[in-house]
Amino acid sequence: MEPQVDVSLVIACYNEEPVLVDNVREIMDVLDRTHYSYEIILVDDGSTDDTVALIEEFARQHPRVGYLLHPVNMGRGRTVADGIRRARGRVVGFIDIDLQTPARYLPSLIREIERGADVAIARRIYKLTPAVFGRWILSRGYMALSSLVLGLGRRDTETGCKVFRREAILPILEEVRDPHWFWDTETMALAAYNGLDVVEVPTVFLREVSSRTSVKIFRDVFHYVMNLFRLRRRMGSALRAARSEDGPQAQYQRESEHSKRAFEPVGGGETGEGSG
Repeated sequence: MEPQVDVSLVIACYNEEPVLVDNVREIMDVLDRTHYSYEIILVDDGSTDDTVALIEEFARQHPRVGYLLHPVNMGRGRTVADGIRRARGRVVGFIDIDLQTPARYLPSLIREIERGADVAIARRIYKLTPAVFGRWILSRGYMALSSLVLGLGRRDTETGCKVFRREAILPILEEVRDPHWFWDTETMALAAYNGLDVVEVPTVFLREVSSRTSVKIFRDVFHYVMNLFRLRRRMGSALRAARSEDGPQAQYQRESEHSKRAFEPVGGGETGEGSG
């Protein structure tokens, strides 16, 4: 059995040739200045450029870096989840490789887990400029809608940097169905339903005007809304079952298994940069 480390950090990759090496080095520089033992797991999701070759070479040069390769694109959520399942850390997490949430906030998120939280997420603080105003409107609108539909409070569920207590998040991942961008919302909703302690850490959001994104605004807004109401129906059924004589755990497990067979995720499957 491989020895455990303090922190495992997953980085989902999809056609990241222009930024991969520099941004992973920046992440490692931050973690090297902490007292944590760590590993980085790069998970390629069917890239069509030279990302895989860069990952393999980088891993050869850096013993703390491992990798997984998806032969075809399976979706950003699936990519992150596969990395977390492979992780050896007591604390596991992920950060989007575009570093729109800067790597310097990772130690603050990890400390929240050490203090007893089950989940620590970056809460994006925007410096409002014309370049980011549209993203800010969408982000705040989605926070309000998900709070209304799912009752989660105004949490920044779509932030691209989250850290978990490994033993707490692994059972949650087994209940998550959507492998794409809605994975974040579903994971946070299931964490809340299961009583996990979630902490938000304010972080500056850095938006590069020239950065590419796989998010298609009108298509993805429609898919997110549809998935929100699907998830509300699923959670509502589970909550009703939890009030029955059988008890919450047995009923919720049956509901989950039934939904797992019946559920067909709505939405596209690319792992590019950017999230809600």
